[in-house]
Amino acid sequence: MPVTFSIAFVAGVTPTKWTRIWESRRPEVELEVFRTTPVEQEAVLRDGRADVSLVRLPIDEDGLSLINLYNEIPVVVVAKDHFVADADSVVVADLVDEHLLQDPDDVPEWRDDAVEVRDGSRRALPVMRDWDEVMEQVAAGVGIVIVPHSVARLYSRKDVVAKPMEDTAESQIALAWRTDNTTADVEEFIGIVRGRTRDSSRTNAPTAGDEPVKKEKKTAKAKAAAKAVRAAAAAAKPATPRKTQNAPGRTRNSPSPQAGKRRGGR
Repeated sequence: MPVTFSIAFVAGVTPTKWTRIWESRRPEVELEVFRTTPVEQEAVLRDGRADVSLVRLPIDEDGLSLINLYNEIPVVVVAKDHFVADADSVVVADLVDEHLLQDPDDVPEWRDDAVEVRDGSRRALPVMRDWDEVMEQVAAGVGIVIVPHSVARLYSRKDVVAKPMEDTAESQIALAWRTDNTTADVEEFIGIVRGRTRDSSRTNAPTAGDEPVKKEKKTAKAKAAAKAVRAAAAAAKPATPRKTQNAPGRTRNSPSPQAGKRRGGR
């Protein structure tokens, strides 16, 4: 039976760039890649359906290891004829009178100021089995959603518009796996996500097959030692008188003994 490595990912995440690298490096390990819902993104790790999961935080991190990958900007998705559809960006204050088609706790910035939450007039959500049905409700003018930009792009349609939110928190995408299931395959995928090349190593320790490390040249030490030897040799030689050398091109006349006698005899 072939070895399989399972990767789960939440809607909006595109793992293709990483799975392609995996397939080129580990063709002998069959990949299983599947999308999860926000409810299942963590559960698939705990029940063993996935070796790793690309999740949207927050999740229950107990027993899990995580690597944060990137942040996503939030957008509000509204019907095409909504009054904010032509705006460059939107703030929560523009939407306090709206009906949110999701759990208010998903967007605490909106929840804290929303009229329907504050006065208790919030009505029950319609039955929506997936994001396609949520966007259908938005297009019909039933309400709005505030979601990561990647989700809005994935489920975009001609009769809805997505606009950036200025004052709601970005969401985080992370790679998660069970800490007690940190296998060699999991480590390999972590390396791919982190951008390590095929030949890169997580440590600096030499491995079998590596070229031996060249010893550092002791140029400075060798020069100092040679200089010391020369100085010691010079000190050991007996002192000899130094010859006086005439300046080149000039002759020094020594007094003649005869000339001395003549001067003395006068």
